[in-house]
Amino acid sequence: MSSADRHLWLAAATAAAQVAADFIAHEARTHRAIAWEAKSATDFVSHVDLGAEERIRDVLLSQVPDLRVVGEELSNDADPETGLVAIVDPLDGTTNFLHGFPSYGVSICIALDGVPQAAVIHDVARGGIYTAAAGTGAHVNGQPMHVSSIVDPARALIGTGFPFRDVSYAERYLGMMRRLMPVTAGMRRAGSAALDLTDVANGRFDGFWELWLNPWDLAAGVLLVREAGGRVTDLDGHDARLIGGPVVASNGVLHDWFLDILNDRTRAPAN
Repeated sequence: MSSADRHLWLAAATAAAQVAADFIAHEARTHRAIAWEAKSATDFVSHVDLGAEERIRDVLLSQVPDLRVVGEELSNDADPETGLVAIVDPLDGTTNFLHGFPSYGVSICIALDGVPQAAVIHDVARGGIYTAAAGTGAHVNGQPMHVSSIVDPARALIGTGFPFRDVSYAERYLGMMRRLMPVTAGMRRAGSAALDLTDVANGRFDGFWELWLNPWDLAAGVLLVREAGGRVTDLDGHDARLIGGPVVASNGVLHDWFLDILNDRTRAPAN
């Protein structure tokens, strides 16, 4: 593996994301007429998700034939941590897209044996192409981007995602919210974890957490945040893995404080 390999992989991912983004943007013009199918009570899919993933797959395999694709819609049971793999969310924020809420995008990460090497997240509704290759920094529309420099938690803006797929996490999650609300500048939930992670990488959020993300939700964002100077871990502080799970991202400076709050390590000793 060389920098030339990463350059090739990033170029392929960027081209694939653009093709998918163009298709999604075209379909968005008539989003109210799109038929939905329910994958679960709170998770939906349409022909747009499927069509975007097919287009991504075609572009990627035409440029990197030895690549395996792990995609949310067409191959979501494949191993994301063995060999050369593209981890793809063709439309992150499907529910937003179907309602015309402008927070949805395309997320592609190319990883080798579980280590992210190249990533692109395309913000379809609002514009912005976020890219990173391992060891070369993170960029938005070709310009370098960096995490925030906020050091005071009271000034921190925190992003999050609700545990809507499994409400058994709700009480734990609400406890985290109650601890964060009085000690930060605010919290936001927009409904696309991939774009939330770009907001950390670009310094708009100082931190982000969610109790469970799938590989395609987090893979590209993990590399973007790290290359922008931040940290991405699980709730125990271990580096986030591409198999999915709990995710805590930050500008790095606030990370240990963030983990302490989320894990309720700041309670006063019992009398």
